[in-house]
Amino acid sequence: MASLLAAKEVSSVELTRAHLDRTAEVDGAVHSYLHVDAEGALRTAADVDQRRIAGESLHLLAGVPIAVKDVMATRGLPTTCGSKILEGWVPPYDATLVSRLRTAALPILGKTNMDEFAMGSSTEHSAWGPSHNPWDLARIPGGSGGGSSSAVASFQAPLAIGTDTGGSIRQPAAVTGTVGVKPTYGGVSRYGLVALASSLDQAGPCTRSVLDAALLHALIGGHDPMDSTSIDAPVPPVVEAAQRASVEGMTVGVVRQLGGDGYQAGVRARFDESVQLLVDLGATVVEVDCPSFDYALAAYYLILPSEASSNLAKFDAMRYGLRVLPDGDPSAEQVMAATRDAGFGPEVKRRIILGTYALSSGYYDAYYGQAQKVRRLIADDFARAFEVADVLVSPTAPTTAFPIGEKLDDPLAMYLNDVATIPANLAGVPGMSIPTGLAPEDGLPTGIQFLAPATQDDRLYAAGAALEAALLDRWGGPLLDRAPDLPKGASR
Repeated sequence: MASLLAAKEVSSVELTRAHLDRTAEVDGAVHSYLHVDAEGALRTAADVDQRRIAGESLHLLAGVPIAVKDVMATRGLPTTCGSKILEGWVPPYDATLVSRLRTAALPILGKTNMDEFAMGSSTEHSAWGPSHNPWDLARIPGGSGGGSSSAVASFQAPLAIGTDTGGSIRQPAAVTGTVGVKPTYGGVSRYGLVALASSLDQAGPCTRSVLDAALLHALIGGHDPMDSTSIDAPVPPVVEAAQRASVEGMTVGVVRQLGGDGYQAGVRARFDESVQLLVDLGATVVEVDCPSFDYALAAYYLILPSEASSNLAKFDAMRYGLRVLPDGDPSAEQVMAATRDAGFGPEVKRRIILGTYALSSGYYDAYYGQAQKVRRLIADDFARAFEVADVLVSPTAPTTAFPIGEKLDDPLAMYLNDVATIPANLAGVPGMSIPTGLAPEDGLPTGIQFLAPATQDDRLYAAGAALEAALLDRWGGPLLDRAPDLPKGASR
């Protein structure tokens, strides 16, 4: 698309309108978006067309439309985080990465659906209902960023932004047959990203190819003085690595703890085939032992709720967002309680209670403190693994997309979807998921996860692009070409 725009073979207005038309046709069935900004997107597109005609020097992606997860502040557009407590809130400022998209002149198509405050693996916890997987509308598209992954997979957007706190970019990518990248923690600014867990959250690209992800990563990444956790260093050479697309001479470590029991047979089969392809491409494969990974899920579900309970305390009905007034002459505490009861969904309430308990006097050291010690051990396991391997690999998710409703009332079963992706967030290392094919049991997409040392994101792109090219050659074209047709004109 960028090449067609640069050659003036298509205009950004035409490209943007085509995606808006596609959304009008299919999003009633898929429900990728919470808000579509047709007017704003077309206005940006018309402006970039005029600038291109005038001969102005533009960013490579200028004029290519994009969708943005509804957890990022967007000036003049609603930002709800999938929660009733922020219904109708319109931020007066942009998140830093949104500012970078606007500066580069990418038309923003709209805000994508998500689990409330990014708490979930299916988008079923969105206050406005779940998104649906374009491969099978009865199944989940992953979470919390299922809106972004389903928009890309259903061709409603060529690019999207997601956030990844414990796998919320990579797991949706795996179950929708798309590419998702969690950059190194601090590699993309968190300023303007409504926080779930501040030490874990990271924004990143959702795309249909590794090179697309690299181009978007290079645009949104880099130091931001507005974010105290932002890395003060250049963005790793991700585009060059994706273009190089080679694993020749690389050592690839298969993580012993991220496979085996609990992993669907078809997921494992596609993973094993991909590992063999990496060998055929010139990589050396070794098994690495990361014993602390066995405790990552438990540690994560103490650290995340603890940080979430603190971050969500600001939604108190006093400053912004929903306000519920009980009958009579309620106190401030009663207003706050009534508002939080009405505004937060059950999963958010569950995690606030867990986090508040873990941080409470007498339990802090036993729970939160111990979880942070496990986090250190996981980082140490990564460090040892990267002494013998350039990148690590595992299945991205233990299963393909499960039916909507199947795990909604079983929080532990839902949490297990992130068992392979969580260690990267606890250690702050970058991760990427690319599609590996379709599971023979159900014909649904599977994914392989690449992990690299912190700030070495370019290794992900070199390895991911090499495997992607080999898989495309084997398939005879993009995996998404095999996806079933979506119903047109369906309404929610």
